Amino acid sequence: MSETTDAFDRLLAHLAAELDFESSYYNESYLDRRISARMRRRDVEGYDEYLDLVRSDPEEPGALLDSLSINVTSFYRNPEAWEPIRDALRTVTAGRGRTTVWSAPCSDGREPYSLAMLALDDDEIRTRRLDIVGTDINEDVLERARAGVYRTTKTRDVASELEPLDDAERYVDREDDTFAVRDEVKELVTFEQHDLIADEPKGGVDLALCRNLLIYINTESKRAVVDTVLSSLREGGYLVIGMTETLPRGSRDAVETVDKRRRVYRRT
Repeated sequence: MSETTDAFDRLLAHLAAELDFESSYYNESYLDRRISARMRRRDVEGYDEYLDLVRSDPEEPGALLDSLSINVTSFYRNPEAWEPIRDALRTVTAGRGRTTVWSAPCSDGREPYSLAMLALDDDEIRTRRLDIVGTDINEDVLERARAGVYRTTKTRDVASELEPLDDAERYVDREDDTFAVRDEVKELVTFEQHDLIADEPKGGVDLALCRNLLIYINTESKRAVVDTVLSSLREGGYLVIGMTETLPRGSRDAVETVDKRRRVYRRT
């Protein structure tokens, strides 16, 4: 085992023991990319030197954990995937009972808010008994989600993200480059902390979105996540994963394919 590998393992062991971060869930290449990005930002070259920084700088552990969280998101990410999501929303809200839609992980809230705005924007989707739940393992990111305030930056154009809506101004208040989700949208969404691997399934879910997480985690954890989500779905409930992702082989017998290209499935 190389000296560099030893140093990397020592850093991961510290994250597990002191910061309660379970690195074994993730692909090692993903962890290395995120940690190396923090090292470049702090002008640190080696893992041991960076571990010393994590131990000595009270701000760095939080910054590192935030970097390791999978927070890549946008409003209406992968726009073409939202047409089958719209169809699923129309179907699951057509009944008389309450409908539960789950966005997991929800990151900073833009996916569950996208669901809420889509529902409000479509006369065929009943919102009166619609509950949208966004969950994430990271409580800090959930606080940002509850605030529902987003800003355009050099790398993120919020206005263009909202273009799939005919009238985005109905759902967000804009002041220069700051966009605040309106209360009408927020009222449909609640946020909760939830670990897709360690926590119990939610149950009673009619539509679950678990998009763009599976590509970051290892095979064993991927199966655990999908099992949790599938166990949460009612019979006939829908699952949507990312368009570049695949279901674990052992999970495929539990669903039928609704839209193969856009990764929409129904629990059988």
